[in-house]
Formats: sequence, structure tokens, C-alpha cells
Amino acid sequence: MKETVKWINKSLNYKFNDEALLALALTHRSLSSKNNERLEFLGDSILSIIISDLIYREKSLLNEGDLTRLRAYLVKESTLCQIAKNINLSTHIHVGAGENKSGTRYRCSVLSDTLEALLGAIYLDSGFENTFSVIQELYKDVLSKLPSMDQLKDSKTRLQEIIQKESMNLPEYSIANITGQDHLQKFYVKCIVKDRNLITEGEGISIRKAEQDAAALMIEKYNDSDLKK
Repeated sequence: MKETVKWINKSLNYKFNDEALLALALTHRSLSSKNNERLEFLGDSILSIIISDLIYREKSLLNEGDLTRLRAYLVKESTLCQIAKNINLSTHIHVGAGENKSGTRYRCSVLSDTLEALLGAIYLDSGFENTFSVIQELYKDVLSKLPSMDQLKDSKTRLQEIIQKESMNLPEYSIANITGQDHLQKFYVKCIVKDRNLITEGEGISIRKAEQDAAALMIEKYNDSDLKK
């Protein structure tokens, strides 16, 4: 625990008043029924409101839609995962013996959840202002290298804008197939742009992801120089 405390002090410039909260935040459910899931729930909410505060103040020219997209980018799993990797969080996560062998601590879902739990623990340990400072420091590099608003738009939104600009009917989506067991299904969705007689089929572990994949493929197809002639 001493090494973990030193790591927190160095990586987050933070010292826990209650080290039991720190230990709980780093405990994966595979190790104990007393784990970090409740702290993750709290941390998720705290992170969302602090990120909202930060971008509201720093991005005064953005409208509500752009702010929403930006916040979604900043709190999504892959962004949290990269921040967790930057501070070497995986080394300090406590998992069960079996999960330890399977490399659970290195999964992005586990890293992002644990980071949220850690933020929840800091909030309980010393309140909003200190948590704000920690998050602001964690996100310093990310906030300085933000993608453009166009890059932040999801594929369905971008495709819809392309179609509307050409005054065509909106794309249509329909489920083409579903495979796999109930707990591990894969969805196949067709995207149709009738005005150009174009069809693509995307896949994903949810209908939403499959639709996004189909839309991304449709954008590629639509932008093909031969098809635009």
C-alpha cells in the first residue's frame, strides 16, 4: 500500500486522508464483494459534471450540441483508458488470482472503470474542489489536443449532414441479421441511401454500433470519386 500511496502522490499530486477509500477504489469485483463498483458510479457522475464545467468555461463559442459531443469524447472509455495508461494505473489495480493471470487489469473497460472509481474516492475523501483540480490536471494534455468538431461527430450524424446537404431523403437503417448467443450477440445492420441506390452493411455488438459501422462504410462509398460522378 505504501507504493500505491507514493504513486498517487506523484501521479495525481494528491494525498488521501482515508487510505481505505483508495484501497476500495482499486479493488476489482473479481477480488471481493466489497469492490469499487459503487465508487465507479459516483466517479462517473462527478467526472461528467466537472468536464461539463471545464469545457463550458473554456469553449465559450461552442453551442450545446458541440459541447455535448465534446463531453462525450472526453468521458468515453477510450479517452479514460489512455489517461489511466498515462499514469500507470494498471500496476495498482487489485484483481482476483484468475483475473490476474488473464490480464484483466490491462483491459480498457477495467482501466476506465477504475479511474472513475478513483475519482469518486477522491470526491468522498476531500470534496468537489480537490476533485476538480485532480481532473483538470489529468485532462491537461487531452484538452490541449482536441479534435475538430467535425471529427467528433459520429458516423450517422456526418452521413445525415452529407445527405441533407444534397437535399436527398435520409438514410434508412434496418437489421439484416443477428448471430451468437443471447449474452454474446453480433448485429448486422443495412444502411440504404435510396437516391443513390447505395447499400452498406455494418456489424457490431449492439444495434447502435452496427448502425454506426454501416454509416461509416456508406460515407466511404458515397465519397468514392466514381460514385459521385
